[in-house]
Amino acid sequence: MYLNFFGFAEAPFSIAPDPRYLYMTRSHQEALAHLLYGVNGDGGFVLLTGEVGAGKTTVCRCLLEQIPETCDVAYIFNPRLTVEELLSTICAELGITYPAGNTSIKVFVDCINAHLLDANARGRHTVLIIDEAQNLSADVLEQMRLLTNLETNQRKLLQIILLGQPELAQMLERPAMRQLAQRIVARYHLGPLSKPEVAAYVRHRLEVAGSERQLFPEALMGRLYRLSKGVPRVINVICDRALLGAYVQGKERVDAATLAQAAREVFGQKTARPRGLLRALTATLIVTAGGAMALVAYQRDQSSISQPAASAALSGKARALPAGAAAANPSRAAERDAALAATVAWPAGVPRTRSRELAQAALVRAWGLDYGGGDVCRQAEGLGLRCRTARGGLAELRELNRPALISLRDEQGAEWQATLTGLDDKSATLV
Repeated sequence: MYLNFFGFAEAPFSIAPDPRYLYMTRSHQEALAHLLYGVNGDGGFVLLTGEVGAGKTTVCRCLLEQIPETCDVAYIFNPRLTVEELLSTICAELGITYPAGNTSIKVFVDCINAHLLDANARGRHTVLIIDEAQNLSADVLEQMRLLTNLETNQRKLLQIILLGQPELAQMLERPAMRQLAQRIVARYHLGPLSKPEVAAYVRHRLEVAGSERQLFPEALMGRLYRLSKGVPRVINVICDRALLGAYVQGKERVDAATLAQAAREVFGQKTARPRGLLRALTATLIVTAGGAMALVAYQRDQSSISQPAASAALSGKARALPAGAAAANPSRAAERDAALAATVAWPAGVPRTRSRELAQAALVRAWGLDYGGGDVCRQAEGLGLRCRTARGGLAELRELNRPALISLRDEQGAEWQATLTGLDDKSATLV
């Protein structure tokens, strides 16, 4: 839908395992090297594990494009098979004939052995690749181990590559699997992408799809990394939805609001905002109204809090502070303020002159973005956001329902800033 709008030749974030889109991080290079070793080895098992969506199948497809001409490959991607079905599938993949209607394991193995001996005599090497191997039953794994017994005096006749989720490695650690585990000649675990790799990964896929434009600003890469946890498939799904959202809104590139909405659509409303966070209060907020995002500055009514609500994040821990709505009874307000004074103290060792800088950093982090220092409002403008300054009390802050940078003043008149991230009837959270 958005291909022509952004100038793509094809969808850049398809979840199909297209080897052209494989971004070769160091981990992916090592994973591919292990598989190539298996293809050129002399028998045994090669194990490649990784979380769902880590790119195992894509690496395998890349391997298949580099298979030597002297190599025959049987590729099984649906391993929920019985022993007989597995052997029948291997025969079908390698073009091995067997008696019609055969269900005998011995007949299957004899036919496979005869084929492997003939292939070896012709200088050919045979590789069996099984994807989603964590779904293999114990009986099937044992039969595969027995297949590696097929050999000549010089070499094993069959190399087996297993691709699977971490559960596969756990299966092979069982005492009953020790004979198979001893035949694993190489193993590698493919982990998630790092934050810099996520940015390079996105650029790579955009370029392969035919676009050289920076459709995802660098400032959003930290947020994308945290949302996806560095898993390529999750990155693809989020980025695809974000591009669709930008297209629908007529935007030339993805901004913070569009990325956040894409994540909500992918993961559900649970990621819309952390539970209990009230994104509103003094100098800088990000509000959503009519689909547009705004970074808003808001000033706290001094009559509500007279003591310093120092940033708990400055000491590394968030802290809940008694807040409540403004009391009509002056004595209650005095009691509340006294409680605040007893609860909150400016963290030792941190200069108060840094309060605004630290509060701005906390505010930006609340939106999953990276703070580059300087004026937060100017940075926000580059991400499709804007600042607004206002005055009011707790009621207005609850209505805004967004994080805010607030100005505070203690009884001695000293002023500093903090970011409010949570507010309910009994407490407020400042960082």
